[in-house]
Amino acid sequence: MTALRKTITRDDILDLETYEVERPQRRARLREIKRNRRVEVGPCATFYFENYDTMLHQVHEMLRIEKGGDEQLLDELSAYNPLIPQGRDLVATLMFEIDDEVRRDRMLRQLTHVENTVYLDIGGKRIAARAEDEVERTKEDGKTSSIHFLHFDLSDEDASAFKAGTVPVSLGIAHDAYPHQAGLTPSVRAALSGDLA
Repeated sequence: MTALRKTITRDDILDLETYEVERPQRRARLREIKRNRRVEVGPCATFYFENYDTMLHQVHEMLRIEKGGDEQLLDELSAYNPLIPQGRDLVATLMFEIDDEVRRDRMLRQLTHVENTVYLDIGGKRIAARAEDEVERTKEDGKTSSIHFLHFDLSDEDASAFKAGTVPVSLGIAHDAYPHQAGLTPSVRAALSGDLA
């Protein structure tokens, strides 16, 4: 079993020319990884659970798009390393995906501080999400962002129960304007169990 990768370093980053050659294969591999790291909760909220592989891809893609060199690389590592699970947490990007701009704006204005209502339920024990500290996701006018970065900090007991598969696990949002919950499938649980050392 390989060690859980917890940090992206400069040594992990391919030069742009090499990345461009390898990009199609890397993207195909990532699609397979992401397949069991996605959970839909309600009609328009989707959680994408991150790990070393998803964040390494994101860093490479940002460098490919912006071509900012070493200075940009430091910024990207600073932004994306905190979104890699460290062995006793799960990390997710929550996205509210609404195509219609008017409907999206109306919904996001109703979801003030939604990040404070997200939870992971493991066998009846609710673990509140912890929002990534870097950026306030709800504006002063009450409108929340369509993207939130969330951590679920698990105790040793929580992690063991999650990995054992003997109790139900669900993901939920308890906001008054969006009270929805969804169970995690066995394939999603198996994939996310790999994030827990």
